[in-house]
Amino acid sequence: MYTDNEILFPHYAIPALRNTRGPAWMTLIDSLAGKAETSVEVIALMSLMIELNGCLACETDSYRAMRGCASCAQQTLRRFKGSDDELIRLYDESVAKIRELEIALAE
Repeated sequence: MYTDNEILFPHYAIPALRNTRGPAWMTLIDSLAGKAETSVEVIALMSLMIELNGCLACETDSYRAMRGCASCAQQTLRRFKGSDDELIRLYDESVAKIRELEIALAE
């Protein structure tokens, strides 16, 4: 009955996002494919998807959760009203935030 779902957006669902937007988005997803789950760039994308998807409010018995994280994220990206440039800008902002946190934790 239940598909694969997590509490927060999972690393393994990133490749499923490739064909949801245009060429710039595809290039971004392709660039993350070979990176470790712990890389700043991957964590930034996961953080962005958590925010866009509303993962923190997802209930395990909800329709969204029953469909699975990858399907939920694909739907979220297809429904995103902004341009791909805006989506990439949000990703870049997320990378900057994660880098700031990384620096703060290193001090």
